[in-house]
Amino acid sequence: MASNKGLSENQVSERAQHFLKVLIERYIRDGQPVGSRTLARDAGLELSPATIRNVMADLEEMGLVASPHTSAGRIPTVTGFRMFIDSLLTVRDLQASEVERIRLDLTQSSDPADVLASASQLLSGVTQMAGVVTIPRRERTSFRQIEFLPLSSNRVLAILITEDGEVHNRILHTHRTFSRSELDQAANFLNRSFSGQEIRKVRTRVLQELNEARAHLDQTLAQALKMAGEVVDASDPAEDCLIAGQTNLMDFADLASLERLRRLFDAFTEKREILHLLDQFHHAEGVQIFIGEESGYQLLNGCSVVTAPYRVGNEVVGMLGVIGPTRMHYEQVIPIVDVTAKILGAALKNA
Repeated sequence: MASNKGLSENQVSERAQHFLKVLIERYIRDGQPVGSRTLARDAGLELSPATIRNVMADLEEMGLVASPHTSAGRIPTVTGFRMFIDSLLTVRDLQASEVERIRLDLTQSSDPADVLASASQLLSGVTQMAGVVTIPRRERTSFRQIEFLPLSSNRVLAILITEDGEVHNRILHTHRTFSRSELDQAANFLNRSFSGQEIRKVRTRVLQELNEARAHLDQTLAQALKMAGEVVDASDPAEDCLIAGQTNLMDFADLASLERLRRLFDAFTEKREILHLLDQFHHAEGVQIFIGEESGYQLLNGCSVVTAPYRVGNEVVGMLGVIGPTRMHYEQVIPIVDVTAKILGAALKNA
C-alpha cells in the first residue's frame, strides 16, 4: 500500500494508537467529530476524562487528528488515516459466497469489453462508490507518425497518425514562428524516437526527456517534445478508462457540496488525471491506497482511491479501483478490490 512517510508506528504509544483506531472507526461509521465521552465509551478502558483529553491532545499535536472549529470533537487527518490503514486496520477476507458472486458477474460474457464494463459496475454496486477500470494496455493504440504544418500567427497544425490508422489533428500555439524545415526536423526527431510505441508510453517519455534533458536539447527539439506532449494528451481516448457509479458519491455528506460534486464529476468526465494516477502504480504489487491529498490531484482531496493492478497471465495489463470519501470502510473495500482484480485477470484470459 502507498505508505506514510511521516510518523512511524513506534513514535505513537500503544494507548494512543488504540484511541486513534477507535476514533477513526467511529468517524467512518457516523461521519461526525468524535468527543472524549464517546471515545471513552467506545474504547472500553477505565480512564479519567482528563487522561482521555490528554491523549487526544497528543494525537492532535502529532497531526493525526484535528478539531473542527464548530465542535469539541476530533476528526482524523490524512496522516491519521494513513497510520490507521498501514498499522491498525484489520482487513477481513471475503466470504466464499462473495467471491463466487464476483466470479459469476465477471464470467457471464466472453466479450472482453463486456467483462471490463461489468468489473467497473460490480465495484460500484458492491461498494456504493465509483468503480474505475482501465482498458488493458495491449489493446491501446500506438504512435505511428507525426507531422507539423506551419500556419499563421505562431500556430502549427499537428497531425498524429496511430498504428490503427486513426488521424488526430490539433492546432498548437507556439512561442515563435517555426519554418517548414524546422518543423520537418522536429517531426523526424519524434518519429525516430517514438514510432511504434504505445501513446501512453510516448507521453511518459516526452515528459521525462523534457524534464531531464531540457538544458541539453536544441530549442527546436525541446519545442518538438513539448508539442508532441500536447498532441498525445489530446489523442488519449476516453475509452482508456471505464467509470461507473459516479452519482453514488452524491449520497455522502462529506462530498455533498454542489461545487465539490461539480469538480469531481468534471474529473470523472475528463478522466486524464485519474488515468495518470492509476498508471503511476501500474507495476506496483497488490492494493495501493491514496488518501485525500496523497493522490497529488486537488480534485480528489476529501476522497480516497483504493486501486490494484490486474494481470492476464504474468503481465500487468491494467488497473482497477474504487473512488469514495476518505471515511470509507477500508476493511471491506480493500479485499473487494483485491479479489476483483484477480478474478478480472482470469476472466480476460479466458475471454
